Amino acid sequence: MFILDNLEATGTIGGYVSISIIGFAIFNCFLIKRRNKVAAEIGPKWIHPIIGSFLGAIPGCGATIVVASLYKNEKISFGGLFAAFISTLGEGSFVLLGASNESDVAANLKAYAIITVFGFIAGILFGFLCDILNFTGSFSNKYQNNFKYKENEKKSNNDGINQKDHVFQITGFYVIMLMVIFLAPGSVMAFWGGSIEIISELTINVSIALTISCILYYFMNEFIIKSNNCHCEEDNFKSTMLHAVKDVSMVVTFVFIGLFIANYIIDIIVGAEIFEEWMKSSDYILILLAAIIGFIPGCGGMITVAAAYITINNFPIAALIAAAVATSGDGIFPLLAQNKKDGLIVSLFGLVVALIVGYLALVLGLK
Repeated sequence: MFILDNLEATGTIGGYVSISIIGFAIFNCFLIKRRNKVAAEIGPKWIHPIIGSFLGAIPGCGATIVVASLYKNEKISFGGLFAAFISTLGEGSFVLLGASNESDVAANLKAYAIITVFGFIAGILFGFLCDILNFTGSFSNKYQNNFKYKENEKKSNNDGINQKDHVFQITGFYVIMLMVIFLAPGSVMAFWGGSIEIISELTINVSIALTISCILYYFMNEFIIKSNNCHCEEDNFKSTMLHAVKDVSMVVTFVFIGLFIANYIIDIIVGAEIFEEWMKSSDYILILLAAIIGFIPGCGGMITVAAAYITINNFPIAALIAAAVATSGDGIFPLLAQNKKDGLIVSLFGLVVALIVGYLALVLGLK
């Protein structure tokens, strides 16, 4: 039951995360065809932290996944990337906005507004600091050094893949796409706590199936086939969609791993009663605990802290702010998978910023 619950939760998250990934891929493909080239950057570098922080403040994890993709393609600075991860609340935003039976939109709208403002401002400030210090991360060098290798490998990858592997990839692509399309309407409604009751049971089963399919698809592509045959023309729609589904499978896989670990630690190892006692400890300790829980990759930690804020009396909003700043949402998974160094830097720096902002909020009287 514990495993099935996590498979279902991951599939639910995967449904609307897929909308962001595939939507951005289609938009990017359309943009490239229109302009016949990829823009070097989105506006001047000084505006990147503002753009990143604004995108991160959008409810959900989709925007951070998009920003991670922009950063990978060197269209946004490290400061813009960091700002997005600082300002995001991940799926915890929907808990506060009403996508949970335990929450009350009217009662928690003020809390949501406060932590969004704190995260947005902190994202801009620390994003600017990263760019002023000229912190560039390691994607630039990595992609410049591997550009020729990828170009030389491209033909051999496309020619070397055998028929069985090709059939598996195409079949997996259509299976995942069909489930994503089926889940899309319910995923959009779930943003605000809605659902399609007539197919609720089927939706649960499809969500579980999507998670399992994505995990199999990701591990087969990553460790069995090892073809990397998605090094193809970015303006080719078919190639774009194949690559987008591969990204979906990767994100869903790591979301499941993150949720499973977070829930196992909190529900099984720690236990609900002990965890609730932790959530009722002193404000200073609670800020530290909330930041550490929010630091856990994915949205599970932030959702847990948001639910604690809703259900536990006198839970300090400063601790909620700390968790919100520390969380990286599901966007951290593609970043970690593609570049572990920058992913770890973003996460660790985010934890430090979370403690600074959390304790500052407490000093300002936000309890």
